[in-house]
Amino acid sequence: MVKAEGAIGVKSKMYAHTRLNINGGSSASPSPPSSPRRSPRQQHHRHGRGGKGGRAFLPHTSPPLQRFLYFLLSILLRRHGLFLFAPLIYISGMLLYMGTTPFQVPSVVRGPPPGSLYRSPQMFRKLWPDMKSENTTANALMTAWQHPREGQGWRPCISLTPADAGLPKSNGYLVIEANGGLNQQRLSISDAVAVAGLLNATLVIPSFHYHSVWRDPSKFRDIFDEEYFISTLKNDVMVVRELPEVIMERFNHNISSIINLRVKAWSSVSYYLEKVLPKLLENGVIRISPFANRLSSEVEPSVQRLRCLANYKALRFPEPITSLADKLVDRMIKHSSNSDGKYISVHLRFEKDMIAFSCCVYDGGKEEKFEMDVAREKGWRGKFNRTGRIIRPGALRMDGKCPLTPLEVGMMLRGMGFDNNTSIYVAAGKIYREEKYMMPLKKMFPLLQSKETLASPEELAPLKEFSSRMAALDYTVCLHSEAFLTTQGGNFPHFLMGHRRYLNKGHSKTIRPDKRKLAILLDNSNIRWKNFKQDMQAMLHHSDVKGVEIRKVNASIYSFPTPDCMCREDTKRQRLV
Repeated sequence: MVKAEGAIGVKSKMYAHTRLNINGGSSASPSPPSSPRRSPRQQHHRHGRGGKGGRAFLPHTSPPLQRFLYFLLSILLRRHGLFLFAPLIYISGMLLYMGTTPFQVPSVVRGPPPGSLYRSPQMFRKLWPDMKSENTTANALMTAWQHPREGQGWRPCISLTPADAGLPKSNGYLVIEANGGLNQQRLSISDAVAVAGLLNATLVIPSFHYHSVWRDPSKFRDIFDEEYFISTLKNDVMVVRELPEVIMERFNHNISSIINLRVKAWSSVSYYLEKVLPKLLENGVIRISPFANRLSSEVEPSVQRLRCLANYKALRFPEPITSLADKLVDRMIKHSSNSDGKYISVHLRFEKDMIAFSCCVYDGGKEEKFEMDVAREKGWRGKFNRTGRIIRPGALRMDGKCPLTPLEVGMMLRGMGFDNNTSIYVAAGKIYREEKYMMPLKKMFPLLQSKETLASPEELAPLKEFSSRMAALDYTVCLHSEAFLTTQGGNFPHFLMGHRRYLNKGHSKTIRPDKRKLAILLDNSNIRWKNFKQDMQAMLHHSDVKGVEIRKVNASIYSFPTPDCMCREDTKRQRLV
């Protein structure tokens, strides 16, 4: 406030002093103290018009052109004179912008953002000579995993229920329908075991929903060992193969006539006890369909224990699958004799339906676009053509959402230090344009295998037409690899990482690439092989450090079994046998 008043006082003095100077312009008056320098306008008023004892601003004898220029200059120098020229300046600027004058402002041409285009083939051609000529004596497969340190690991331990404890009388029957592929089914089954234990219900062996994408009519007993599942859970949850005849008669032998509870995703324990249990007690049987992700990740330890027991112990593949899967593992170990039987497994999601769903662009030609449009319409009928939906392939690639190509997988692994003597198992469906896209990967890693190359056509024949059973083969071979590389999200890598942690002292031994960074690196035409290697090795080190990770709030127990299903190596909690 004091400052404001001071400022006003100064202004008042200034304006009063100015008024005195203007009103006392006679030459005969005594000269006042020297005042601040006047503006040209004030000087013009004093000397140009008065004429008494003063000199005019311009002599009357000046040429007309000069007088006109002086006039314009005097207007420009006035306090607000510049505003008179604002319209002229605006019109001149518009003329320049519209290009009506010879002067043209140069336009800045901006290229696509880094990482938005698929340029990996060009990068491979540039880096391949250095990659091929590199002489290495150490294979990263032997030194990739430095964690956990000795004595800092984890071990499986799930508290077992004594055989003589017995189960209380059941409150009724729980019927669920599992949907999705192999590991989505696995999630639904394990959660169903936990809910059945929570409600003290008898679980009916789950049925599987047939889906147009997986197209697999397999039953529970075709994918999992049904007898083993029932016997493993007998001290914790009662499991039956089918509903009793007396209940089926109530519903005219039609399962779909049983009341279906629409349970929200990620429902809490309290919801099941307050909303679902009363219906179970009232009807003696309830059905929940679909059942994917219908139980919260955060539940009581007793409920979490049932999840651990179901997923890591009770669910195992039946003999037709395990016998062939074990043979494939043995054959991979033999093919990897130059690295002490160690091999890398790669979950390669470069099938046509996966590329179509991702909406990413690779070659970008008309043929690719046509094939992807057909695949999207066939699998998801109009989902991608809805009004207002905008698909930006470049943004998807920059955000790390695009499936890695076989070529990108090979470049990344070579950069991490895995040489061409490394055995690699590829877990995948039918690769899109396989001959074209797999050729560079085979060039970088000649010791490349898959279930189709390890097994004979006769061995695969009983399973070949069933996607979940074929996925079970891939799951087993990947589970026992020294390193597992995931290239795209999904239940397969998430369940596999959790299972690998369960078997490897809490370490997933999984390479999880930074796909956002990789997209930028593979779009950089100036990068050198040495620099690319440094970035890839840093990525491998990060995967090693993050391999041992404890489950955070709301994270899945199926990806992070510690500490719910595992104990520190130095603790004494009861082991799971």
